Amino acid sequence: MRDAEAEAAVDYADLTSAAARGAGVVHRTPVLTSRTVNRRVGAEVFFKCENFQRAGAFKFRGAYNALSRLAEAGEQRGVLAVSSGNHAQAVALAAKLLGMRAIVVMPDDAPAVKLAATRDYGAEIVTYDTKLTTRDALGERIAREQGLAVVPPFDHPHVIAGQGTAAKELFEEVGPLDALLVPCGGGGLISGCAIAAAALAPGCRVIGIEPAAGDDATRSFRTRTLQTCHNPDTIADGARTHSLGKITFPLVLRYVHDMATVTDGELLRAMFFLWERMKIVVEPTGALGAAGLFEGRADVRGGRIGVIVSGGNVDLTIVSRFY
Repeated sequence: MRDAEAEAAVDYADLTSAAARGAGVVHRTPVLTSRTVNRRVGAEVFFKCENFQRAGAFKFRGAYNALSRLAEAGEQRGVLAVSSGNHAQAVALAAKLLGMRAIVVMPDDAPAVKLAATRDYGAEIVTYDTKLTTRDALGERIAREQGLAVVPPFDHPHVIAGQGTAAKELFEEVGPLDALLVPCGGGGLISGCAIAAAALAPGCRVIGIEPAAGDDATRSFRTRTLQTCHNPDTIADGARTHSLGKITFPLVLRYVHDMATVTDGELLRAMFFLWERMKIVVEPTGALGAAGLFEGRADVRGGRIGVIVSGGNVDLTIVSRFY
């Protein structure tokens, strides 16, 4: 897909359509504030809490938008997703609500809490050893053999449009912002949120935050050439993506204003702060935007700042090792 085609693949009208399709099904998640945070960073901060979304993360927005369109088009055999966790749960729940079969390909070392939740939502799980095969190759083979529609975790117009409704809701509730900090893995969430910002708050700087160990998006943004990162070793399991996608990369270059990284140590400090001071359960990936805020990765003093808290599916057996 050429860059111009990719940029045209999603626009604000698609976000509006996704919001209408998800009305009454997708949760309109709360926006929280904290005087302690405001004093700490010298700004007025609004946290869009997607940890309260169905299936525990923003991923349900895109999954439901994509699957409901497939169901409407008469998809009968079912869908397949490849995911380490949150997209898996989102597809499983959306399929259950729509009466569709779902197969999810997950690494055998995926967080246990995410494996259990995906199974509980009714999906068929196929696990694989990351040292022996790649999830995409396995997923493509299964989908081809069983005639399933593949729903990618981020690089799909309907998925991106659904994810962007999180920022759409935020701007509708709190008005224009000076900056919006968004976790970044494969770029679906930040692409959709940046499209919302361009339409609803043109003066808002959209800044993506990713783990330093998996900095492919930041390098791609800086060089304007797609960079990769194979199996990054980071506690932010939701951001262990290989690279931005063919659709999301051009969208990031067009709509996002800056990218930055945080270390796992900084990420954990931010996550525990949100747990302890704001009393909300946030997973490591979900705290990326907050970590970027607390560590000064953006100039926010005196501004009105939005932070997307992307998810709350914590595997306590892993996180407790660092607490």
